[in-house]
Amino acid sequence: MSSGYPPMLLIHTNDDTWILYNAMKNKVLDLQLGVPQNYKHFCGSAKGWLIAMDENQAIILINPFHRVKGRREKENSIIRLPSLTPPLTVRKRNFWVENYERFVYKATITADPISNADDCIVVVMYEDLCRLAFIRINKDTTWTYIGEEYTTFEELVYVDADFYAVNNLGELSYVEITSQSNSDVEMYAYGVERSKKWFTKIYLVHSNDKELLLVHRYIDYSDDKRKTKKFRVFQFDLYTFEWTEKNTLGDGVLFLGDNSSVYVSASKFPKCKPNHIYFNHDGDRSYEHPKPHDFGVYNLKNGKFSVPYNSRAMNLLKKTSRYPIWIMPTFQ
Repeated sequence: MSSGYPPMLLIHTNDDTWILYNAMKNKVLDLQLGVPQNYKHFCGSAKGWLIAMDENQAIILINPFHRVKGRREKENSIIRLPSLTPPLTVRKRNFWVENYERFVYKATITADPISNADDCIVVVMYEDLCRLAFIRINKDTTWTYIGEEYTTFEELVYVDADFYAVNNLGELSYVEITSQSNSDVEMYAYGVERSKKWFTKIYLVHSNDKELLLVHRYIDYSDDKRKTKKFRVFQFDLYTFEWTEKNTLGDGVLFLGDNSSVYVSASKFPKCKPNHIYFNHDGDRSYEHPKPHDFGVYNLKNGKFSVPYNSRAMNLLKKTSRYPIWIMPTFQ
């Protein structure tokens, strides 16, 4: 995967195509990515791949950069993994068969499933209590479901061969995955108190400095309108096992949404705004919004919001009914 590009925004258009927008250069790229239209929801994006679920509850990996209109499609641009069949009651299973697009709340992959398949692990948080399941590409033929006592995870991040997850209580856990039949979860730290005024949505991010960051996004849902009000960022101390609030990202830039959260250095991408958070309208477990509208750029220093996109991109976002998603380009 090329590291020469910052995350770019994948936007669905009215004519049922997906286009790529480079927010750093304020430019809609002149190419159409080959994203199959039968997938209406993406539960994740990592390593240049989109992650979706089909009507048979199979996880699908899609590389849209291997399927550019007008170019020869590359082999294995779509990878179909086994269906998720966790132990559910008949009633719950029937419900999620009907609502399969929302069965996986969030998903990520650890490596490129083609060029680095032996190191690729796909991890999902599945409903209705957001438990964890994983499958190792080239090694497993079925999913492994991590114990029922570990539930309601909201975020997961892969750090130097280790997984860390945060649940709805804000508790940080270490998730060990060693084989298909052996996995363990160990609580590392209690969470940071959430806002009593607004709903708190959380993100886990691994920075270039090997810091584990926790981001609190405070959202107001009054008048049936979702609006982000504020962000706070915390750093995990591996010695004290506590979270400490960071008032600055320094040279860092965050990209948050349904994608696996991304941290980049502004010095490597001069058009990026240091100490800023680029955020998307992403999926909610309890609220449905017919049109995405909660996106922008947040200045962590002064707490001010700004509109990050040019007029063409803004017009596309105002018309779309699909959530945009950050993706790391893998141009050849």
